[in-house]
This record gives sequence, structure tokens and C-alpha cells, in this order.
Amino acid sequence: MVIITHVKKLFEQVVKFGIVGIIAFFIDWGILNLLVALHMNATVAATISFLISLCFNYTASMKYVFVHRDDMARWMEMLIFLLSSAIGLLINDAIIWCCTSVVIDPSTQYTDHGRYTLYANIGKLIATVVVAVWNFVIRKWLLDAPDPNKPVKENSVAHRLGTWSLTHGPGAGRRVEEAEKTADAANGDATK
Repeated sequence: MVIITHVKKLFEQVVKFGIVGIIAFFIDWGILNLLVALHMNATVAATISFLISLCFNYTASMKYVFVHRDDMARWMEMLIFLLSSAIGLLINDAIIWCCTSVVIDPSTQYTDHGRYTLYANIGKLIATVVVAVWNFVIRKWLLDAPDPNKPVKENSVAHRLGTWSLTHGPGAGRRVEEAEKTADAANGDATK
């Protein structure tokens, strides 16, 4: 029964991730095609469109797909998201560059714009699949809160990064003071 519940939860999360990803894809794809239609280089256009869709993706993913970890500061969450997205952007741009500068002659941007646009779109579709898998795996591993019915894995990378982020970086002093007050209050209640 526990396995079925876990699989069901993972399936629901993948579906939500897919819906957010489809919306982000259409934002990304639409802006890419608009910029390529204006004769912008496909790799530059892909970078711009990716970054714009990333803003939507972060907001929607953290609101509807992944659960914030209580053992991680928001700044660390954002940093992990941005670093994983930067790697995703590099993958995206490498695939689109390869499709529009290696597979075909890059001069087709000017001599056969329809073919250039087609190869840019083929590259975008391939990049979308590869980057979506990368994003889900890395975000599930590092950003998603553990199941509330299970104990936190103390030695997991996500937990160690999270607890470190709570005692370091922006707002750490305030969080430490609040934790000490809570612990003092709990100790005061226990001695009564």
C-alpha cells in the first residue's frame, strides 16, 4: 500500500510538472519563433526565450509541483533552481546551436530562412525533452520536500544543503534566534 501511495504521488507530481512544462514550452517556443522570424540568430533567440519562460517555470513549479523543504532557506532553493536552470540553458543552447550551425550550414539563416527555422524548431523540441528530464530529476532530488510520513534522511545532499543554508547566508541570524527562542520556550514548558 505504501508503494502504491508513493507511486501515485510521484505520478501526480509528474503530471503537474508536465502541465507547467507545457505552458513554459509554449511561452519559450512562441518567443523563440517570433525572434527567429525577425531574423535573430536561433541560439541567441533561444537564450532569450528560455530565460523568459524560466520566470514562469520557477513560480509555477514551486507553487504547484514541488513542496518547499522546511529544512532549506528560500535563498538556497532559488540558488539551486538557478544553477540547475543555467545548466539546462547550456544544454538547450548547445542542442539548438548544433541543429542550426552544425547539422545545416549557418548561412541558411539568410539564404533559406524556412529551413533554418525548421531546424531551430527541431532543436528546440529535442532540447525541451532533454532539459525537462534534467530539470525534474535535479529538482526532485534537491528541492522537493520529503514525504511527511517518512523521516528526513539526515545524510542526504538536500538535507545537508538545506540545514547549512538555514544557519548561513541571508537571514541566518534571525532564523537562529527564532530557533533558540522556540527551543527555550519548549524547555521552559518541559520544566513546569
